[in-house]
Amino acid sequence: MSEQIKIGALRETVAGERRITMTPDIAKRYQALGAELLLEIGIGTTTFLADDAFPLEHFAASGREVLQQADIVLKVQAPSADELSAMKDGAVLIGLLQPYTDIERVRMLQAKNITAFSLELLPRITRAQGMDILSSQGAIAGYQCVLIAADHCPKFFPMLTYAGGTIRPARALVIGAGIAGLQAIATAKRLGAIVEAYDVRPETREQIESLGAKFVDTSVSAVGAGGYARELTDDEKRQQAEKLGRAVAQCDVLITTAAIPGKRAPEIISSEMVAAMKPGAVIVDMAAETGGNVAGTVAGEKALTDNQVLIIGPTNIASRMPVHASEMLAKNLFNFISPFIKEGVLTLDWQDETLADSCLTHAGEVRHGGVKQALGL
Repeated sequence: MSEQIKIGALRETVAGERRITMTPDIAKRYQALGAELLLEIGIGTTTFLADDAFPLEHFAASGREVLQQADIVLKVQAPSADELSAMKDGAVLIGLLQPYTDIERVRMLQAKNITAFSLELLPRITRAQGMDILSSQGAIAGYQCVLIAADHCPKFFPMLTYAGGTIRPARALVIGAGIAGLQAIATAKRLGAIVEAYDVRPETREQIESLGAKFVDTSVSAVGAGGYARELTDDEKRQQAEKLGRAVAQCDVLITTAAIPGKRAPEIISSEMVAAMKPGAVIVDMAAETGGNVAGTVAGEKALTDNQVLIIGPTNIASRMPVHASEMLAKNLFNFISPFIKEGVLTLDWQDETLADSCLTHAGEVRHGGVKQALGL
């Protein structure tokens, strides 16, 4: 592209989505690079920002107008078929595109010759940390899951001394010590709970203990590629379940955060483990949208088991805190694309690892090998 690029941002159409991809501060930074901005009227409504907070004189009347004119489209959620149809052929699309979930969307990206960058595919390297949307939004989700649990727990989280004596603190167990899990541990500790945590990657023990939590050791290691955990064998799952089950039975609050990119979330907490929990215990399954870590989790719903354990399957968790979530997300997107904008012109450097590895489609082809394999393309 040799002309001044137009960067478009619009309101999200997915039900319950309150995050946006552009904030006033980030808009100024794009303009400083020479880019022209095209924002939908009312884009900041869900984050309590009026249009006059943005450094623009004119706004697009609708999201469709943004899609029809923008050279680069920034999205939170993957675009719908209608939104993709409205986009310019050959445009650039950047966001959380859920690359493994919808083969028809990928085919449509190919047909429209769209260069799509799915930031779920971003390589786990030091240089990419400032672009890592999964980490920034995961931190919010971990924080929120603890607040959801505290809101439903029939006990105080902290130890409480009152005129009649002392109330013991609640016991919280966090499964998974990625960004979300570590934030959940830290938040539960700040609220005063006794916190234990478990991860199949033994190297997380030091991180867990540095936050003041106790590491639950099951003697199972599942170190995988790219900083993620690999899938466990059947024998490893049995060993894990036996030792983990004891910790689960003792906790008042259980928060699960385990995920495998591009695959269904692993079921770590069986129905037998849930049945052995205390009446009144609360489970918040952060992985509900991808199948759940807990037997009995239903995405978007709460369920009370026969033994009076409450299982909560929250969805779109980061959107519960749209102001800070949007600030973090907008910075991630800017950090990703801004190195390739010079004097208002976009020049993609395919030798750049962050760019090449996160590319889903380009020039009518699916560029990501993992997605190709997963979707059978």
